[in-house]
Amino acid sequence: MFGIIGIVLLHVCVFGVYVVHGGSMGPIIAAAPFEIATILGAGIAAMLIGNDLDTIKGVAGGFGKIFGGPKWKKQDFLDVIFLVSRLMKILRVDGPVALEAHVESPESSAIFGEYPKIMKDHHLLHLITDTIRLMVISSGNLNAYAVEEVMDAAIKEHVNHAGHPAHALASLAGALPALGIVACVLGVVKTMGAIDQPPIILGGLIGSALVGTFLGVFMAYGLAEPMANRLAAVVKEEAQIYHVVKQIIVATLHGHPQPLVIEAARVAISSHNQPSFGEVFDGLRGK
Repeated sequence: MFGIIGIVLLHVCVFGVYVVHGGSMGPIIAAAPFEIATILGAGIAAMLIGNDLDTIKGVAGGFGKIFGGPKWKKQDFLDVIFLVSRLMKILRVDGPVALEAHVESPESSAIFGEYPKIMKDHHLLHLITDTIRLMVISSGNLNAYAVEEVMDAAIKEHVNHAGHPAHALASLAGALPALGIVACVLGVVKTMGAIDQPPIILGGLIGSALVGTFLGVFMAYGLAEPMANRLAAVVKEEAQIYHVVKQIIVATLHGHPQPLVIEAARVAISSHNQPSFGEVFDGLRGK
């Protein structure tokens, strides 16, 4: 919602003030389709040259994150706390072997089946199941610090990969002003080819050329760069759910009491999604 409001306000402040100040939109409207096709087309082409297919798909899909925000909400954080806590309870009470069936076939597990949204996230599901597999194979004889190191490496790799689209969009933002200059130079070349025309025609050609520089800067700093920053922030916030999983598993391996285990996970969540202490423990009582 704020992204859409921001875009509307951006256009009002730039074009609205320009018109109120006596400017005419005619030359900009006439030149914009050709200048945008040149600048944005060249920018997208450069993005295709510099990135792989997954990153390009991530940029396209990233607009949903930019305007829709992170996919994990408060209930999702509660669900992952409930899920991993139940699995760790089985580990403490029945031992690691009792977890084998759940992690080897999570789609057949009654526990995992209660959390369909978690099941649909490949990376989150495998962070949980692969780490618990280590516990099963090692019969519970794992060093908590070693497990934490492995989980940190897995989370870092995933977040780094998930951040590629934001980096690609930021690179596009950096390229757009220069590509605007390219479009402007081409407009000047066109103008020089018509140097024998009357001033009114030359003025229109020069104005069209300058629109290219304007649009390159406008799209870069008004749209592409803020979108890249927003996408990077969303990716970072979505990664909090992985740290929740890590905190519960590592704190359990350290042998901490359950209230401390749960609190270590809860405080790793940003304030607007963070469940209260009571919400977590009331929910766990029913599990």
